[in-house]
Parts: sequence; structure tokens; C-alpha cells
Amino acid sequence: MLAQFRPATAPPEIQKSAAKEPREVKGKRLVMDALNAVGGDKFLEMQDRIESGRAYSFYREELRGLSFAKIYTRYLSIPPDPKQIGQRERQSFGKNEDNSVLFTETEGWELTFRGARPLPDDQIERWRLSTLHNIFYILRQRLKEPGMVFEWQKTEVWSNQPIEVVDITDSENRTVTVSFHQSTKLPVRQLFYRRDNLTRDRIDEVTIYSKYRDVGGGVQWPFTILRERNGEKIYEIFSDSVTINKNLTDDKFLIPSNIKKLEKIEK
Repeated sequence: MLAQFRPATAPPEIQKSAAKEPREVKGKRLVMDALNAVGGDKFLEMQDRIESGRAYSFYREELRGLSFAKIYTRYLSIPPDPKQIGQRERQSFGKNEDNSVLFTETEGWELTFRGARPLPDDQIERWRLSTLHNIFYILRQRLKEPGMVFEWQKTEVWSNQPIEVVDITDSENRTVTVSFHQSTKLPVRQLFYRRDNLTRDRIDEVTIYSKYRDVGGGVQWPFTILRERNGEKIYEIFSDSVTINKNLTDDKFLIPSNIKKLEKIEK
């Protein structure tokens, strides 16, 4: 008489692992999936980027201004100190780029026809915090930083999109919550909190990414970026063109030697 066939049963520890992947393991996997989705090694090899398009600023949900914008970004060597910023950025406005805001690792300047004026400390700090929490900066510069924790939180539907939500926390206990699209693996939304320097009230900073396109070599970048603060729209850019690896030099991110230096005004 033939023995009755019974399907093989996996060991209990494997069954348990398959049934429930640890949150940190799943979180790290989702972040690495996102890195691969935005270009993998080609994304990590990106040295600089130029985004050109229409930028809109809002105050209390009302349009306050619009301008042609050109944003230059250059990545630096990954800094050994996590508090330091490993990139420089220049935001230029107008067809002739007459007005610019320049951020270096430690400084911030406003450049106009009047001269170069140091930015207020709180504006520089906002840019620094926004950069440290930015998911694309994290993917490019911070993945191997000691003390980084990636913890999956939940699966849900947001704006008719199925997403996976992951908390990314660094050694300074700064956390950004990032939503990744379930099928494309791309970042679609991020949220972090900061405190007002004077009132110490909590401020919610949200960024929404959409309309991804290949900008060269398989690198994906969002052509529409929307920022909200405490639930109100404050900024949106619609890029017409995004290019990478254009060999941007230091002079694009330095103050011209012949420009007039103006006094700093604290707000």
C-alpha cells in the first residue's frame, strides 16, 4: 500500500519569518527598493543637477508670486559629521537669473543687483533641516550614516495611491516619515516636524513628489514638487527641464569677488 502524500512543511522559524517580516528589515528593504527605483548606482554617481521651470510661492493658500526658477545643486563628499551638509545649492529666479539665493555647507546669501546679503540664521537653519530630512538627500548622502534606522510603519492608500510608510530616524533622533508607492517604489510624500525658534510650536513640513521622468542614464526625478507647512501650500515648482552631471564648478556656488557685501538683517 502506497504511503499517503503529505506536502513538506517549513520549519516554524521560517514560517514565522515569512508571515511577519521585522519592521526594521522591511523598512530598510523598502528604502533600498526606492534607491533602485530612482536609478541605483547611477543615482549615487550623480554629481550635480539643474532644475528649470515655473516656481510659485503661496501665503495662506493665496498665490503670492511666480517666477522662472533655476535650481543648481552640487553634491560634495559625504561629510564625516552628520550635522554637516554635503551639498551646495543655488536658487536663481527670473529669465536672466537676476536674483539668487545661495546655500553652502555653512552659509546662506541673497544675491541681487544691490549686492550680497547674508541670510538670517533661521532661514539657513530651515534649509539645513529640510536638506537633512529630504529623502533624495538621504538616498544620495546618508544611507551609510551610523545610527540610521529604517522602520516600516504601515500600508495604506493616500491620494488614491497604494503606499508603504517608513520612518527614517538618524542618530540625533530626527525622523522623517516617507511614503513610497507600492508598485513603482518611488517616494511620493514625506513629512517631518520642527520647532519654531521663538514660540517652540511644532511645525509640520510636508513635501509631495510627482510626475517622475528619466533625466539621464535611468535616474528618475520628480518634475512637480509641492511643499506644505502646517497644512497650507507654500511652494510648488513645475520643472520643464531637469539635467544631471553638467560639471558645475565652484564659481556657480561662490559669491563673486567684486560684488558689494551688505549687512545681515535678522528677521
